[in-house]
Amino acid sequence: MTSQELAHYIANLTLDKKAEDVLILDLGDITTLTDYFVICSAQSDVQVKAISDMIIEKTKEQNIKVWHSEGFQSLNWVLLDFVDVVVHIFKPDIRNYYGLEKLWGDANIIEVKDEH
Repeated sequence: MTSQELAHYIANLTLDKKAEDVLILDLGDITTLTDYFVICSAQSDVQVKAISDMIIEKTKEQNIKVWHSEGFQSLNWVLLDFVDVVVHIFKPDIRNYYGLEKLWGDANIIEVKDEH
């Protein structure tokens, strides 16, 4: 699976758990840190954890493992690092505060919507 396919796969997984404002930021041309960010919002600790757990479970089924994760203590912002794709699951107020979309404003931003 390419990094682009992984980013879209993960973005769609977040929608299965009713994530909101799902974006993919294509960073390939502006940094060497990673190829893509997947950013989404969740309304509660429980939803942040459910989205995170589902991503970990479903990617593991594809033999893709999380290289690093953090944020599981507070569940305000969970980061899942798959090296070429980094996933950020935020509560809305934390997402607004850090403004990753603005920080990486030069990135090509793809809005992901639930097609169902």
